[in-house]
Amino acid sequence: MGDDRDGVTPSDAELWTRAQNTNPSPLGELFDRHANRIYGHVHAQVDSRGEAEALTTVVFLEAWRRRNEVVFTADESVLPWLFAVANHAVRNRARTLRRHRSLLAKLPPLPVDDATAGRSRDDSNVERDGAHVLAAFRQLRPAEQDVLALCVWQGVSHEHAALALGVPTGTVRARLDSARQRLSELAELAERERSGRRRRSPTGRSSTQTSRR
Repeated sequence: MGDDRDGVTPSDAELWTRAQNTNPSPLGELFDRHANRIYGHVHAQVDSRGEAEALTTVVFLEAWRRRNEVVFTADESVLPWLFAVANHAVRNRARTLRRHRSLLAKLPPLPVDDATAGRSRDDSNVERDGAHVLAAFRQLRPAEQDVLALCVWQGVSHEHAALALGVPTGTVRARLDSARQRLSELAELAERERSGRRRRSPTGRSSTQTSRR
């Protein structure tokens, strides 16, 4: 994953630069590359596995939010900077997790498959959950991503978000409503896909019907 057409794996700095062009997909590649290291670093500082997973996702959301502020040299790894972001998230984890829960409440639910059905929250996979958040963001327009990050993730007021983005307050509200509507549509689509998978069992029967025979 992440190889260029000539077979050369892009550096962290190259992926970071690509992510600055309003395309979060390269950041997803950085997530795949470094998520387990960040998770291990965070989990060593917090007792709860669930909190460690949530904070790991937070680190990459913060990376996405600051992608145009931070610059890396050609061969520089983003990992040391991600560790610093993780340390800050851990120190402020009560507020950080509250924002994380607020954001997740507005995202479509994770699809449930046979491999993950019945697992507890602490048994979920950090890469899967984090990729879900990034995937939801990728399906929003850049303008919607900006207002969601500011108003929901950072807790900025509509008025201050308008000043930061250089648009009227009404535009911020409209973009936020549009983002929420799009996420609602994604949630409905995810539910239809789950229902379709349940109907398509190997025998064409539901598990309940099979158990009665």
